[in-house]
Amino acid sequence: MNLLDRVTRRIIEALQRDGRQSAQQLADGVGMSPTPVWRRVKELEQSGTILRYVALMDREKLGLAICVFAHVSLVRHTDGAVEDFERLALACPEIMECASITGEADYMIKVVVPDMKAYDRFLQERLFKLKGVSSIRTNVVLRDVKYETALPLPP
Repeated sequence: MNLLDRVTRRIIEALQRDGRQSAQQLADGVGMSPTPVWRRVKELEQSGTILRYVALMDREKLGLAICVFAHVSLVRHTDGAVEDFERLALACPEIMECASITGEADYMIKVVVPDMKAYDRFLQERLFKLKGVSSIRTNVVLRDVKYETALPLPP
């Protein structure tokens, strides 16, 4: 399937705006009948292009007032440091995102917690306990200027 064909692109854009649309609503939006639209959505799911459907939440309304981006550096000569850190990142619900990066740090993580005491507890009980962690630089989010989940589609 060519992801760049006009109809599939419009289906993807519509689903990124609202993943709860029915096949009929999608079909109305792209100018096709529901059955072929439903088939294209199924192809996108089966190919792994659509990873999953989620509901986006307002973290502050859920009591998660603090969001930080932390740059984590590892001690490279420590056996298993990478595996231990990545296992921790996958297991911690506070870590919303984790990326292996270039530059001064090895990883950047996005962490959400109720308050600074909870972040300190997270650091003390989780990250600082890993033998391979050499440093953590934290940047606290003051306010979200842009929060987008829809991927920009190539032309």
